[in-house]
Amino acid sequence: MVRCVLVLAGTLAASLVGISQPATKPAGMKFQVKIAANQVGKAPESGRLLVGIGPADSEPDFTNYRPPVLPILGIDVDGFSDDKSITLDGSSDMFPVGGLEKLPAGDYTVQAIFATNRDINLPHAPGNRYCTAVKLKLDPTAGTTVTLTLDKSFALQETEPKETATHKYLRIPSKLLSDFHGRPMVYRVGVVLPQAFEKEPEKRYGLVVDIGGFGTRYTHASEIQPDSRFVQIVPDGAGPYGDPYHVDSANNGPYGAAFTTEVIPHIEKTYRCLGTGKSRFTTGASTGGWVSLALQIFYPDFFNGCWSQCPDSVTFERYELVNLYADTNAYVNRFGVERPATRTLDGDTVSTVRHECQLETVLGRGGKWQLSGRDWASWNATYGPKGKDGLPVPVWDGKTGTIDKTAVEHWKKYDLKLVLTNNWKELGPKLSGGKINVWVGDSDDYFLNAAVRLFKDATDKLNNPKFDGTILIEARKGHDSGGWTRKQILDAMAERAGLK
Repeated sequence: MVRCVLVLAGTLAASLVGISQPATKPAGMKFQVKIAANQVGKAPESGRLLVGIGPADSEPDFTNYRPPVLPILGIDVDGFSDDKSITLDGSSDMFPVGGLEKLPAGDYTVQAIFATNRDINLPHAPGNRYCTAVKLKLDPTAGTTVTLTLDKSFALQETEPKETATHKYLRIPSKLLSDFHGRPMVYRVGVVLPQAFEKEPEKRYGLVVDIGGFGTRYTHASEIQPDSRFVQIVPDGAGPYGDPYHVDSANNGPYGAAFTTEVIPHIEKTYRCLGTGKSRFTTGASTGGWVSLALQIFYPDFFNGCWSQCPDSVTFERYELVNLYADTNAYVNRFGVERPATRTLDGDTVSTVRHECQLETVLGRGGKWQLSGRDWASWNATYGPKGKDGLPVPVWDGKTGTIDKTAVEHWKKYDLKLVLTNNWKELGPKLSGGKINVWVGDSDDYFLNAAVRLFKDATDKLNNPKFDGTILIEARKGHDSGGWTRKQILDAMAERAGLK
């Protein structure tokens, strides 16, 4: 196995593995990253260079913000070639802040990744360069210098589970997305067919759109069991700015239009679906909870019901705990206290908004949290406007947390409570008959219950017609720890569609 190349600085390097001990006061731990000649393309590439430190027994996790966390460093590199050496140290973008100097001496793994993929904003995306994680001793007080050589790249073609009679993995070319982005784009989707699909060539099926939690890949379809009544599909949760959330947006492009006019018609034709508004449904949890509800609201005639569990913020009066309309700062609440972002079931703070955005700052090009591909960046790209530079406008300042009220105006078109209540005269008749079903726990890990509560309060007041959906807020339940079972959801869908 080819591993990272280590070069040690210091007079005792020959006797100490991975550590140098200079005679003078050390300048601090440094990582020098090179790229192997065989990893340089036809022209040197630009991207985000990351160095992650992990436990001694596992690889670094470049997307984890939940304690305990180990340092991740990031820096932009333009035109990376094999004659360059890039240094990352305590002055680089770093998560957590001051993480290197606070790192206890001991055994760790270290890995470098050069992220260049324009269409899948993930550290391990196809085509990104990396070196195998290497185990070594680190001691910040000893002035360690470690050189890592990027000598591998992730396969250009993602590895997919083996297709079977019931599970397929599609890459459907999208003209709409290609025109928007100015390069060929595909819509990746996993398909789960009924067991008897091949044996009953005359039978036709309903369609279930199943959206996973944040960043769930289309290959997740391999974990879904077939149902005799439905073709089930899993759209991909990876895009240029993170999870695309499968709705039209200024930054991601016409994902909603592509999904409803290109992807779903292709699947329904290919796999003998009924192809009617009565036979299509959406479901999902967390990210999938928001997307399934949004698709039902934005395309009220196209789908016949959603079962949305623990959805991301359905009103930006409670964007987790941030009130984008009234608050002036995302990081600090009106009491002057750091605003929590995640909690335990009993209410202990796990992480704050500032803490999570610091990780996103390290991952994002230019040290911009809004380009990280993680949760806050994905929301920002989906709901927010595009700037004059062609990039998503950050809804708040990454350093201070100050909210940009001008950007917030654009977000209102994705505030599902506002969309529903402001357009109820038109939407009400199309969503009647119990099309909307939402569940959340009142101790949701991400405080998502606060937005659902406001959503419920608003829908309780809707009349002409009266709102007849179901909004359940279950006591003493955290994120996706309750709600409807898969069988309950599919049975309810089958009944609405008139399927046996």
